[in-house]
Amino acid sequence: MYLYVAIDRTSKFAFVQLARKTGRTSAAAFLEALIAAVRYKIHTVLTDNGIQFTFPPRYADGPTARYATHLFDMRCRENGIEHRLTKIKHPWTNGQVERMNRTIKEATVQRYYYDRHDQLEAHLADFINAYNYARRLKTLKGLTPYEHICKCSTSEPERFKLNPLQQMPGLNT
Repeated sequence: MYLYVAIDRTSKFAFVQLARKTGRTSAAAFLEALIAAVRYKIHTVLTDNGIQFTFPPRYADGPTARYATHLFDMRCRENGIEHRLTKIKHPWTNGQVERMNRTIKEATVQRYYYDRHDQLEAHLADFINAYNYARRLKTLKGLTPYEHICKCSTSEPERFKLNPLQQMPGLNT
């Protein structure tokens, strides 16, 4: 199992997806799921240099890169998203995601044993929902990521595709 993680730099809103296999198609599917999950327009995505996100550096100047577009880059272009890559051998550039990966591991697989993958998936979904909708963060002045997004939607409504208040979990979800 592979875990894809996206985190919004300003609101700290996290989105995760487990994949049975990693590769170009699963990374592109993750991006599509991310776009559908968030209520605002994504303008930039920062990824590492993994082959699921870009062609390997040895092919950067070759015919593969010149005549073919990577599937992840195609999905970014289709949605008007700028795709940036971290510097090679500079993992701290992607520090927020690395810290979120550690937080997720500490809350799930390092603390609990799962007999089946569906148990892990259910617990992971519960943890991410609790993080996004209930965990108050110091960096957001005591707001949850969801509350921060709602606050931004009132001051900058043009950035949002849908009203985030309609995403509120509760009795109807």
